[in-house]
Amino acid sequence: MRRISTPAIIDIEASGFGPNSYPIEVGLVLENGTRYCRLIAPDPEWTEWSEDAEKIHHISRKDIQEYGVSLTDVAEELNILLENKTVYSDGWVVDEPWMIKLFDKAKVRRRFFMNDILTIMREEVLDTWHTVKNQVINELQLTLHHAPHDALIIQTTYARIMTCHETLILAKT
Repeated sequence: MRRISTPAIIDIEASGFGPNSYPIEVGLVLENGTRYCRLIAPDPEWTEWSEDAEKIHHISRKDIQEYGVSLTDVAEELNILLENKTVYSDGWVVDEPWMIKLFDKAKVRRRFFMNDILTIMREEVLDTWHTVKNQVINELQLTLHHAPHDALIIQTTYARIMTCHETLILAKT
């Protein structure tokens, strides 16, 4: 059986849940398994902070202020890693606006595309996503809501679902 190719996956943690929230951590797993993670130093104009969001991702405003990398550096690093590629997210509806906010504030033109992971999956496998994802979470035992861990969980879930689906197709032929 051929090996299922895995897409590049991105995940973003943010300062909150509303329209004034902003990205504070980005995690990425490339097709070849290379991982990338950065805490993002907030722009001085970005002041919204949600204690509820902090309870979920366990990243404090002090952490991003002390250890965060500049918006420009993060944007340029992502462009180098992802140039002319499409990277996928299972939270595209929120991750895409945060990525736009990061690149706009950094004044860097984004040279890659983002899309929803569901756009590259067959409809007949979508109903298994949450079940398989929960199995992967239990097996990998990674801290959730840490962007690079979430990206790896998403990529592993995708690979497992697509491998099982291909095996079923081959068994029917």
